[in-house]
Amino acid sequence: MKDATLATHAGYGYDGERTMSVPIYQTTAYAFEDCDQAAARFELKELGNIYTRLTNPTTEVLEKRFAALEQGAGAIATASGAAAVFYAFANVAEAGDNILVAKQAYGGTTTLTAHTLKRFGIEARYFDVKDLEKMEKMIDDRTKMIFFEVIPNPSVVLTDIDTIVAIADRHGVMTCADNTVSTAILCKPLTLGVDITVHSTSKYTTGQGAALGGMLVEREGLTQKIRGNARYAHFNEPDASYHGLVYTDVPLPPFTLRARLALLRDFGATPSPHNSWLLIQGLETLPHRMPVHSRNALAVAQYLEKHPKVLRVNYPGLPSSPDHALAQKYFKDGMGSGLMSFEVATRKEAQRIADSVKLFSIVVNIGDSKSIITHPASTTHQQLSPQELADAGVPEGLIRLSIGLEDPEDLIADLAQALGEN
Repeated sequence: MKDATLATHAGYGYDGERTMSVPIYQTTAYAFEDCDQAAARFELKELGNIYTRLTNPTTEVLEKRFAALEQGAGAIATASGAAAVFYAFANVAEAGDNILVAKQAYGGTTTLTAHTLKRFGIEARYFDVKDLEKMEKMIDDRTKMIFFEVIPNPSVVLTDIDTIVAIADRHGVMTCADNTVSTAILCKPLTLGVDITVHSTSKYTTGQGAALGGMLVEREGLTQKIRGNARYAHFNEPDASYHGLVYTDVPLPPFTLRARLALLRDFGATPSPHNSWLLIQGLETLPHRMPVHSRNALAVAQYLEKHPKVLRVNYPGLPSSPDHALAQKYFKDGMGSGLMSFEVATRKEAQRIADSVKLFSIVVNIGDSKSIITHPASTTHQQLSPQELADAGVPEGLIRLSIGLEDPEDLIADLAQALGEN
């Protein structure tokens, strides 16, 4: 089935009342028929709901629908995008291990990997997405994951996904791509050989800034990469915390299974059923919204690249972009999504422009139906050092735009008055 059909039908075949809208199962726990059934579910002899921290029927529909759109084997929803990214790392790495992380990543991901994971004894090694030969040299026998963003926020610098996958497979290392900005509608990294995708569903999935959420999806056939792989011994050895379960021996997707049974169980960053329902509503229109976001963003980018005060525009949909060929290769119809950034001369000028717009709102979210403007160096990336800002492609004069669903002529007029036409 095509994306528009999957987004409205996948994962739901009606409940007992045959409701057209997926029901909100707003419950913490579930009543068992008897003690034997309760014991069987805890022993994994019978699959079924136990507690909403682990599973919930509403969230299950969201997970199945997301997996279908990504063409993945399984998915697990989390309470936020940050939780999804953390779970991706925590599911593979332990003290003494390392992960490779793209320098061109969201500031929150950089903070997580540079500081919080460090306290867990996990080392983050940073690579430039434009220098993958150097990245390969960073891999050693304790490397557990290579992480990058399909469309980095806010630098919007693309990488060669095929090359990253080839390097990772050569060394038996898992890859994880943050597909938040491109979404499964524009790009399907799992079909390109990426092992795991993560999303902040708080962005384009909900589409109206209405709910926090995150998602991890694993590709079909990942078991073959993990089974017998010394890097991932904990997937191949009995899990003493769950009746000696060996994840690669179970006919279920192993990465998301372990994330559910170990990480959701122990860390508990689980989405509420109501938020899952809101995200399901957003998914139904996502295939129709992403082309509009992309067309609007291209029109705005074309205007900005001609403005005398604009030093540089970062948008892969532009034919002048150095990443245009990669966008044509990896994204549906070459669409570039709604995220873009542009640079002006100084921090002061960037903040003046952000303060002068009328239609755009100063917000640190992206992927909303309404257009958003952000000065990353003073907000989302404020915690980064000057060197980290430079590495992430976030100069002081950078302005990030999340282009919404308004008429692009109105958005351009708003930016024109804020920039000041010469």
